[in-house]
Amino acid sequence: MIMQSFQPPRRILMGPGPSDVSPRVLAAMARPTIGHLDPEFQSLMEEIKGALQRLFNAPDHACVPLPAPGTAGMEAAIMNLLEPGDRAVIAVNGAFGGRMADMAGRAGATVVTVDHDWGQPVDVKRVEAALAEAPTKVLAFVHAETSTGARSDAGPLCALARKYGALSVVDTVTSLGGIAVDVAGWDADVVYSGTQKCLSAPPGLSPIALSKRAQEAIRNRKEKVRNWLLDFNLLMSYWGGPDGSGGGGRTYHHTAPINALYGLHESLVVLFEEGQQAAIVRHAKMHQALAAGLEAAGLKLLVDEAHRLPQLNAVVVPDGVDEAGVRNHVLKNWDLELGAGLGPLKGKVWRIGLMGASATPWHVRLCLTALCEALAAQGVKLDAAAVLAAADAKLAA
Repeated sequence: MIMQSFQPPRRILMGPGPSDVSPRVLAAMARPTIGHLDPEFQSLMEEIKGALQRLFNAPDHACVPLPAPGTAGMEAAIMNLLEPGDRAVIAVNGAFGGRMADMAGRAGATVVTVDHDWGQPVDVKRVEAALAEAPTKVLAFVHAETSTGARSDAGPLCALARKYGALSVVDTVTSLGGIAVDVAGWDADVVYSGTQKCLSAPPGLSPIALSKRAQEAIRNRKEKVRNWLLDFNLLMSYWGGPDGSGGGGRTYHHTAPINALYGLHESLVVLFEEGQQAAIVRHAKMHQALAAGLEAAGLKLLVDEAHRLPQLNAVVVPDGVDEAGVRNHVLKNWDLELGAGLGPLKGKVWRIGLMGASATPWHVRLCLTALCEALAAQGVKLDAAAVLAAADAKLAA
């Protein structure tokens, strides 16, 4: 077989991630590769660390980008903190809470899950009841559940961890850059995210923040961390700083994904140019416009309004509509990618992302137009002009 250069189609990414990547970020990734111990690259590393502290609002945390997608942040948090026999309380209100529980079991922990219906936020009272039953090492939950579009209140949950002597692990893969993430205000211990959602960089890096409490717990482990690449005791010898975590200078741990880090750096430059609060307001406004258009089309969102994520919208598929047929229609005719449901929501919802560079008026109007066409093709009666007018009224507000 003769190989040829791959030319991907130009898609409009409005699923659960990845989101559209700005030309600035793509151009940054095409810059010349240098070595991972080059002095200029080490300066870039320090800039990225400081920018992540600002992004997370975590001035007293160690903040680094792990060399793998957001799932690596989850695995790093779980595997570094938990040892065999430790008790972990995991709130499960969707696919990714369930994944946390699976990882905690693989770490040898005694896992107690607090299970919720998918689409509901985490219930603080039920979590407290589980923590009160026995001494607990880790409380873990998802701030922004990508499988449902539900937002949970991180502050009270992290406060519970403090009250019961547990370390908090917070998944902000979908929330960081789209809604407020306040690590210092929450007093959270380990908070991780991904680059491919509201930061609008390609997949492949997982920003993570570790409190001093978490770092001490990792240093004082009885056993080695079961994941070598993501062992923070080893990783921080490279990322710890110009003088290294142990004062001996930055040392080789792994070959960093140089060009991916260029992309992350540029995505942070873009975000700070806009302003973090401005980006949050933009995501909220695009969500309001999309929700108004969906309502005008007779469609409903899965999550109650008070707990919805603006950047991830789970839309209930109407009775009699071929869910996959709609997604195939908009992909074929509009080059538009929408997401399917996971687990018990498979075939029951579409997941529409308004993340980062994909959270614009143009994206909202195009998505509604394509969705109306796909539904009309299946015999659904709706007024496409009224749908767009409802969205435009919110965009103009």
